[in-house]
Amino acid sequence: MSDINLNFNSCFIDNKEIDIIKEKIKRIHNKIHSKEEYDAMPLGWLDIPIKTDINELNAITNAAKRLRSMSDVIISLGIGGSYLGSKAAIEMLGYEDDKVIFAGNNISGQYLKGILDYIESKDFSIIVISKSGTTLETALAFRILKDVLIKRYGKEKTSERIIAVTDKSKGVLKTIADEEGYECFVIPDNIGGRYSVFTPAGLLTIAAAGVDIYEMIDGAKEACYLYGNESIDANPAYMYAAIRNMLYKTGKSVEVLVNYEPSMLYFAEWWKQLFGESEGKEGKGIFPGSMLFTADLHSMGQFLQEGTKNVFETVLNFKSGSDDILIPYDAKNIDELNYLHGKSLNYINDIAYRGVKEAHESGGVPVITIDIPGRNPYYFGCLTYFFQKACAISGYIIDVNPFNQPGVEMYKKNIF
Repeated sequence: MSDINLNFNSCFIDNKEIDIIKEKIKRIHNKIHSKEEYDAMPLGWLDIPIKTDINELNAITNAAKRLRSMSDVIISLGIGGSYLGSKAAIEMLGYEDDKVIFAGNNISGQYLKGILDYIESKDFSIIVISKSGTTLETALAFRILKDVLIKRYGKEKTSERIIAVTDKSKGVLKTIADEEGYECFVIPDNIGGRYSVFTPAGLLTIAAAGVDIYEMIDGAKEACYLYGNESIDANPAYMYAAIRNMLYKTGKSVEVLVNYEPSMLYFAEWWKQLFGESEGKEGKGIFPGSMLFTADLHSMGQFLQEGTKNVFETVLNFKSGSDDILIPYDAKNIDELNYLHGKSLNYINDIAYRGVKEAHESGGVPVITIDIPGRNPYYFGCLTYFFQKACAISGYIIDVNPFNQPGVEMYKKNIF
C-alpha cells in the first residue's frame, strides 16, 4: 500500500537549518535504535507491531467476541493512553455506536449516572485498563460499576463479565484480577500509556467495537519499516519532527492539528496527549492544540489569519473518502448553488482545504500537510505509528525525555 506523504512550503524555514537538524536526527535515530537505549528507556513500542504474534491477536479477538456475545453494552474503563487511542480508532473508522462506551476518564457524577441509567435494562460487561489499578478516575468508576455487576449477576457471573488489562505481576488491579478470577491481558513494562495503542490496552477495546485489529497491526508493522530510515529525506515522520522543531526555533510555539472530518476529533485528542505529555517539560515544548475545519474557521479563523504569529498548522488530509454525497439540482435555485450541481461534498471539502491553506500561508501561518491515502484500520495503524515515531524523535531534538511525565505528580498529590 502507499505510505503517508508530507507537504510543506519551505519558504518558512532556513535551508541551512535543515542540514544541521539532519545530522542531529541521524544521531538520535542511531541512539533510540541501539540496544543500550532500548534497554534503558521504555522503547518497547518501537517494535511491538512486529513482535505481536498471531496467537496474541487471536486471544484478544476471542475475548472481545466473548464479551460482545453476552453484552448489549461493553464499558471500557481507562484514562489518558488507556482510552484515547482506542476511542480515536473507533471513531475514525466509523464504529462509534452504543456497543462500546467509555468511562473512568473523569470524576463527573452526572456523566457516570447517565451511564448507569443507560445500562439499567441492558446486559453489560467491563474492560478495565490500568497498569497500577490506583488511577483515581478509573478506580472509582470500576468500584461503582463492579458493584452494579455483582448486584445484578452475582459474584461468580460478574467475574466472567470483567476483563482486566494491567501489569504482568504487580499492582492493585492485578491483585484484584487474580483474587476474583478475571481474564487478564498484559501491558508490557517497557511501553508507556500514551504509546500503548498497539498493546492490549488499546487493541482489546478496539476489537470489542468490531474493528479488524489484524489489519491495524499490519499497518503499524509496515510503518515500522517505512519510518525506520535514518534520513529525513526518505522518512516523512522524521521530516515532520524536523520541520516542527525548526518552526519552534523561529517562535512558532503553538501547533494546531487540523481535521476536516468530525470522525477525527478523538484522534486529535490522542495526538494532544502524545505530544503534550512527551514534550512539555523543563520549560520546553510546542503547545499542541486542535481544530475541526471548516466549523472552527467560523470561530477561530480570524485569529489564525491575523492574530499572534506564534502558530503553525498540521493538516490531516485524506486522499479518498469511502462515503460521499452529490449536490442535487434545484429548479428554483434560490440559494444560487446550482453551480455546484453534480459535485460531491468531499470534492468541496478538498477545495476548502486548499483555499484555507493558501489564505493562512499568505497570512504568515505555516501549514504542514500530512496526506493519508485512506481511512481504514491499516492506515490508522500506519498514521498512529507515524506520530509515535515523530514524537519520540522530536522530544530528543529538544533534549527532553519523551517517555516520562514528572509534572503530573503534583496535581495528583494535591488531589489525594
